Amino acid sequence: MNFSFYIARRYLFSRKKTNLINLISAISVGGLVVGTMGLIIGLSGFNGFDSLIKSLFSSFDPEISITVKEGKMFSATGPTFDELRRMPAVANYAEIMEDNALLRYKDRQIFATIKGVSEAYLQFSGIDSMLTEGEFKLKDASNNYAVLGEGIAYNLAVGIHQMEPISVYAPRKGRESSLLPTGSFNQRLIYPSGIFSIQQEIDTKYIVVPIGFAREIFEQPDKVSAIELKLKEGSSPKAAIAAISALLGKNFEVRDRYQQHDYLYKTMLSEKYATYLILVLILVIASFNIVGSLTMLILDKKEDIAILQSMGADKHTIRNIFLFEGWLISMLGAVLGTVAGLAICQAQISFGLVKLSEKASSFIIDAYPMKIVASDVLLIVVSVSLIGFLAAWYPVRFISDKLFSDENH
Repeated sequence: MNFSFYIARRYLFSRKKTNLINLISAISVGGLVVGTMGLIIGLSGFNGFDSLIKSLFSSFDPEISITVKEGKMFSATGPTFDELRRMPAVANYAEIMEDNALLRYKDRQIFATIKGVSEAYLQFSGIDSMLTEGEFKLKDASNNYAVLGEGIAYNLAVGIHQMEPISVYAPRKGRESSLLPTGSFNQRLIYPSGIFSIQQEIDTKYIVVPIGFAREIFEQPDKVSAIELKLKEGSSPKAAIAAISALLGKNFEVRDRYQQHDYLYKTMLSEKYATYLILVLILVIASFNIVGSLTMLILDKKEDIAILQSMGADKHTIRNIFLFEGWLISMLGAVLGTVAGLAICQAQISFGLVKLSEKASSFIIDAYPMKIVASDVLLIVVSVSLIGFLAAWYPVRFISDKLFSDENH
């Protein structure tokens, strides 16, 4: 065992001449434990919410979305799109017709985005697992059906079991406005079959209908606004995007699930690391206790230093003793804080100790979500170790230099 490390370990757990040094050392370890635990819990909480939001969006957003860069609609026919369907990475291919329309139900009305989907959409969308009422049915032998976002259903006061149709109005193409509003709009009736709840932005915006119904009311019989793809298991989204972009050319925009909500995910990531920096700053302040502890320990061990020098220990060896002492304090705090933080996170994951609301139906989940990410834990341990080393390095170097200079004089 390294001589300096051995002496430092003895100093850490031995009683000092002044009890205040033991108390400050305990406070130093305690501060690092609380700071490390706060970092573990804070980042795991952000990871939990990040994972939750991604899972919610994945129920509605496709793995790959293809849209045209200029304009709103495009034709998805021809050999290029036939080749797209046959690409090895593509598992499912769905055509989408999306535009805005006015909805009217009894005496209430609201603007919404009509999302017309082809039959293949049902094979990879997770929206059917997010239903709060009714069923995911878009068509039968005689009627078209719509699945509404919870916010739209609430604003329209739609009753799934009342079987009254929703009136959908969309402007007619190329028709000048007239004194009679009915002459400027296409009107169709559609029955509600289900209500979904994913995320407020989606729930208050979308109503899902058959693509034939959407094409009819928007007068776009051979156009689509987007193509949504599901990739085969094990396929790389990055490689698939590169291949699809090369096939379709520069007029189309191909985006994965994260690029479809690029601003949201970047905001969440920036908030996470802003929290990390704030907690690290608190940890730096807590580490000042190490400075005080080592300063008092060096002064307390002046006689021991003199004995070690008489035995042949040089300045470098003695300096390393106290450097190791500060490092051991920081590592002890980091290990205990990490264990405590992981235990609390795991307890929250397993038992949901901290609830989001007393009313279980108020949120999609009952308890605060947690997700432990190994890279975050490693980052925290390295950060605490580095802060502890720097907190130990300054007093050891400054005070030991002053101590040795005084002895030489």
